[in-house]
Amino acid sequence: MDDSDENPSTDRTTVGNQDEPAETPEAGVDTVDDEAIVDGEAAGSGDQADNAKDASDAGDADDADDAVHADDAVEPITLERFYEAVEAEGQSVLTAQQVARRLDTDQSTARDGLDELAATEDLGRLDVEADPVVFYPGEMNDLATQERVVVFPSRREIVVDQPTQYTRAQLAQFAHLVDTTGSDPGTRGYLYRIRQEDVWAAPFEDLEELLGSIRSVLPRRYAHLEEWVTDQWKRAHRFRLYTHEDDYVVLEAANESLMGNVADNHLEDEWLRAPISDTEAWVVESEIAAIKRALYEAGYPVEDDRDLESGEELDVEATTELRDYQQEWVETFLENRSGVYVGPPGSGKTVAAVGTLAAVGGETLILVPSRELADQWTAELLAHSTLDEADVGQYHGGQKEIAPVTIATYQTAGMDRHRSLFDSREWGLIVYDEAHHIPAPVFSRSADLQARHRLGLSATPVRETGSEEEIYTLIGPPIGADWDKLFAAGFVQEPEVEIRYVPWRDDAARDVYVSATGRERRRLAAENPAKIEEARYLLSKHPDKKALVFVEYIDQGEELADALDAPFISGETRHRERNRRFEQFRQGEIDTLVVSRVGDEGIDLPDAELAIVASGLGGSRRQGAQRAGRTMRPAGSAEVAVLATRGTSEEEFAQRQMRHLAQKGVRVRETNVGE
Repeated sequence: MDDSDENPSTDRTTVGNQDEPAETPEAGVDTVDDEAIVDGEAAGSGDQADNAKDASDAGDADDADDAVHADDAVEPITLERFYEAVEAEGQSVLTAQQVARRLDTDQSTARDGLDELAATEDLGRLDVEADPVVFYPGEMNDLATQERVVVFPSRREIVVDQPTQYTRAQLAQFAHLVDTTGSDPGTRGYLYRIRQEDVWAAPFEDLEELLGSIRSVLPRRYAHLEEWVTDQWKRAHRFRLYTHEDDYVVLEAANESLMGNVADNHLEDEWLRAPISDTEAWVVESEIAAIKRALYEAGYPVEDDRDLESGEELDVEATTELRDYQQEWVETFLENRSGVYVGPPGSGKTVAAVGTLAAVGGETLILVPSRELADQWTAELLAHSTLDEADVGQYHGGQKEIAPVTIATYQTAGMDRHRSLFDSREWGLIVYDEAHHIPAPVFSRSADLQARHRLGLSATPVRETGSEEEIYTLIGPPIGADWDKLFAAGFVQEPEVEIRYVPWRDDAARDVYVSATGRERRRLAAENPAKIEEARYLLSKHPDKKALVFVEYIDQGEELADALDAPFISGETRHRERNRRFEQFRQGEIDTLVVSRVGDEGIDLPDAELAIVASGLGGSRRQGAQRAGRTMRPAGSAEVAVLATRGTSEEEFAQRQMRHLAQKGVRVRETNVGE
């Protein structure tokens, strides 16, 4: 459905009234102006403050409105008013006493009204021991096919049932999709959270546009939330880098206080050459990445308005028509001149990057984590653009060619003896494939190539250290579509994901595990011999599907390969042999591969229809998404089975990995093998 067909004022069942007065700012919350220096989290944003103030945030305006009408006739308890109480209380299961308090009515009136709604199945009703009766939203109510929006302002969370295309498009511009519930895309609930970085990266020209987008999808105005958003917007526009007319780089602060109290306290003296004015300083260009990271960590992202080097002109055109969402990515990138394309495997990030390369029209350096990816990039460039083989070179341990478009590994690009080769050429665009590698120390040295258009690609820009924000300071803000939207549109097929809890093969194997400790115990659980039989069973259940079996340990991989009569590919496999086996898999000459971590990312195996994860890297969210992503393509159904030894830490690890996928909109089920 086109956005023009959506009418948010009629399609959305809201809680509250657009004509209600905006809520009053909470006591103790400092207002912020250009001169204020405050922490990244405004007062009242911590967990304790959230719990204490959710009620006042959601209820102040309601209480004031109800007080005006205290002498009027008692209003009936309607379904809309019940959801008003749900929002104010911050939970969906309420007693009559809670509803009465939130709606400023007596408990008897609330109980009678709720019983009437329950009798018509608009609400569910349940007798419990702790409190005689509770009420909750009914599964079959008149609003089942309409959108409902519930807001928790202090936590900056928004829960939406049955969101329209319009609402999801608006929320994607200023909020982060945290979780989804429900098995059917048409009936899912969505939990969004507005984070600092979401406001900082919001694609709006001014604050009023951002606030207008927020107001267009929320049921009413929330003064405290809008105050926090305003503060974060100001923070994102307090510092900027620009190129002086004499061709050196200047850091500019919005006022003298920011330069003195923030920049001076967070930047090293050797990063700044000299002050130019009370609000400007001449910076050392080689330290720009460090400056941006330090200020970001202080809560002040830096606007990068430097004159970027366009590089030598490159005569190239894209030959593949971009999908609408890919074209939006490219247009957003060209406006920002930096960013990270974030989308599920199979969404065409590489094709969008080729379109970006053609739009920039300058010589390009592409950085990748492996030689296999360098080969794939060469093939993609030749397939989707007018470049020919003479225009594309590879620079890594196997070969060293510099060309108008050069593909190099991160490790080689970061070595001192090779840096001059890259610095001496005027690249117009730097592409960081699998951009989540950037924060690692060995890779981050390549991020000094800052004065260029910078494009990152990643399906999973998360790191278990929690340092994913560094990706955005070194490259640029996220640009992308949420996974569930692409699933629903049919651009990427959603895999069926199942966690299968496998018992020990016998008591002897379990006894060895029980007597072990620490890392050895984790390894024994990962290498549970019963997983071999489970892998055999899954392959026999799907005899016509091409399968990848993932392992973490070399010994386990070799044992599985022998048992399944399949090749095993690991980091020890020679580059030529890896490519030969992968090509055999693509061509259908072999239908099963056992692979170690080398198969986690960047390997183009579009025909994989079944992924069996026999063991993994603890609870790594990124690895879980990457391995599931080996099966995610525009057409065809695929399955992912994650094997976890029952009663061990593998259960928690598997749940953590798959929870990240569930947050992206992928449905995950669980099965106890043998029960």
